[in-house]
Amino acid sequence: MMLYLKSIVLSCLQILILVVLTVNAVKLQQKFKWREVEFDWPSLDVKQQAIESGKYVSSNNLPLGLDRWKDKLFITVPRWKSGVAASLNFVNISDGESPVLQPYPSWEANQLPTEIDAETATKSDGPKVLKDNTTIISTFRVRADECDRLWVMDTGLADILGNPVQHAAPSLALFDLYTDKLIRRHYFPDSLLKEDSFFANVIVDAERGDCDNAFAYMPDLGGYQVIVYSFRDDKSWRVKHNFFHFDPLAGEYNIGGVNFQWTDGVFGMAVGKRTRDGSRPVYFHAFSSTKEFMVSNRILQNETYSQNPESYYDYKLMGDRGPNSQSSAEFYDPETGVIFYTQVNKDGIGCWNTAKPLNPDTQGLVDSDSDALVFPNDLKVDNEGNVWVLSDRLPMFIFTSLDPEQYNYRILTGKISEIIKGTPCDAF
Repeated sequence: MMLYLKSIVLSCLQILILVVLTVNAVKLQQKFKWREVEFDWPSLDVKQQAIESGKYVSSNNLPLGLDRWKDKLFITVPRWKSGVAASLNFVNISDGESPVLQPYPSWEANQLPTEIDAETATKSDGPKVLKDNTTIISTFRVRADECDRLWVMDTGLADILGNPVQHAAPSLALFDLYTDKLIRRHYFPDSLLKEDSFFANVIVDAERGDCDNAFAYMPDLGGYQVIVYSFRDDKSWRVKHNFFHFDPLAGEYNIGGVNFQWTDGVFGMAVGKRTRDGSRPVYFHAFSSTKEFMVSNRILQNETYSQNPESYYDYKLMGDRGPNSQSSAEFYDPETGVIFYTQVNKDGIGCWNTAKPLNPDTQGLVDSDSDALVFPNDLKVDNEGNVWVLSDRLPMFIFTSLDPEQYNYRILTGKISEIIKGTPCDAF
């Protein structure tokens, strides 16, 4: 009898320990969630007209990228399919659980153009431009920099999965976040683009006090190159390297019961802390890969030397994260020296303390959830020590369908000092 009671007590203790561990493992807190996103329409009549004309199809609006600036949280909705109401939007941090999206910088700027102004277009061999440079066609990710500017990587491409229309060449649009006015738009020259070029990310290398000397890096996931843009010179160039290609052994995905293969190359990039010689490391990886690489920002920013074959040896392999560790986005936290990255095959968020060697044993899994974190797509760190994550079940949206009765889109957040506790990323 005593053995039986001891067995019951032991089983209960084991269950209690498991419950405690499970509770402690959920470190990211849900901030927003949507079954389908809704927008702050100018009026109900405008919304109804958009529905009737096919310009708005609620189920075709999938949020993908995010970034925070003060009390604004920017959210992108790429034009994967027709019927996207607005591609660049924001909500307020203080909004309720399922807030409506407010188009940025305005409703008008998010309307697809009906014509291209021939007078403002360049020569026939130049890039196709927009009549109004404030127009946002389709953006996947944005970045609010230390100089209070919003960098928008606009693909210029609408209805990607349907009948694609290239309204304009891929371009960078920069907005002043205090005035919401356009600072500049830079179109990528045709000479930088390849047949399969596609730009779904923008990484900004800028510091307050030296805002004019900013650079942006746009990974070309289909062209296996990186476009570098100098704000001071208003000029862009491309950088090529073997490390920008995908790993053919890491192109298999199984997410939410959907099995598929992708060949996406260089995708995630993160700018590290300034070193003694004044340079900053730029970490990067291909989406379909489990390896991480690094190159000095001085290499990318030197247009002449970056084309020199000798620059090939300035790129370094940092290590391998381990099996099934494919990642879309990554971001460096300057306070801890930790890089956070999405773990799409693991429904989670990983981390790596850059002071340590990169191998499977030094990788932390700060959170994993087979419901809330199905395809964590984008990730950012704000200046208050928080990480922000957007998950959106993208594979189901593309290959099968989403259930409008379930919560499909979520934004989660967590205090960095808390979510790395107990992981290999914790310095203590």
